[in-house]
Amino acid sequence: MTLDHCLHHFISSESVKDVVCDNCTKIQARGTLNGQSIENQRTTFVKQLKLGKFNEFLIMDIYKYRIPVHKSSQNELNQKNTEETAPGTKDGIAVKPSDAEQPSGTKPLFVNGACSSAFLMSSGTFPLAAFPECSSPVYLYRLMAVVVHHGDMHSGHFVTYRRSPPSPKSPLSVSSQWLWISDDTVRKASLQEVLSSSAYLLFYERVHSRAQHQSLELRAEE
Repeated sequence: MTLDHCLHHFISSESVKDVVCDNCTKIQARGTLNGQSIENQRTTFVKQLKLGKFNEFLIMDIYKYRIPVHKSSQNELNQKNTEETAPGTKDGIAVKPSDAEQPSGTKPLFVNGACSSAFLMSSGTFPLAAFPECSSPVYLYRLMAVVVHHGDMHSGHFVTYRRSPPSPKSPLSVSSQWLWISDDTVRKASLQEVLSSSAYLLFYERVHSRAQHQSLELRAEE
């Protein structure tokens, strides 16, 4: 299960069956006798994200998107997650795979957190540039924490990998040191250990440009 798969699933259309449709019920009521009650009409709705804001934090629920997958063993899913996700990251930041990893004639759905142009409306349709937070063509997100679940769907234990907190002198800096946390037990961990873990939840933080970073520093000083 890759980040591309999760993000593509997030913006893909979803059919929601057996939804009470008020408008359908009104239309059906027109053909009935006065005062005759009818049951609420139900239909299938299609739900899809058309426009979304790139938030400061991004949380990916890996387990949620594993449910519809064919009946593979947990080991197969873990292996797939390790093999496909780790090569697409560098120090916890998503990077563009090499041309050799991309099928010929195709473009990746997402690169560095930026949605492929195939999923974006043209500038003439909606003026995204009018919104400063939506004007950049590329959005970078840095991996900040990983939640891992040990056990099965009925019981188990959660542990967390997270980046070490920044120093008080530089509160907006980002540490390259990772920590493994289980209840009140904390130890240092390597990036390789983090990337090879079977992730349950992934937590990303928006990577700002130098100008945005300086603006955040000024706000922090105030």
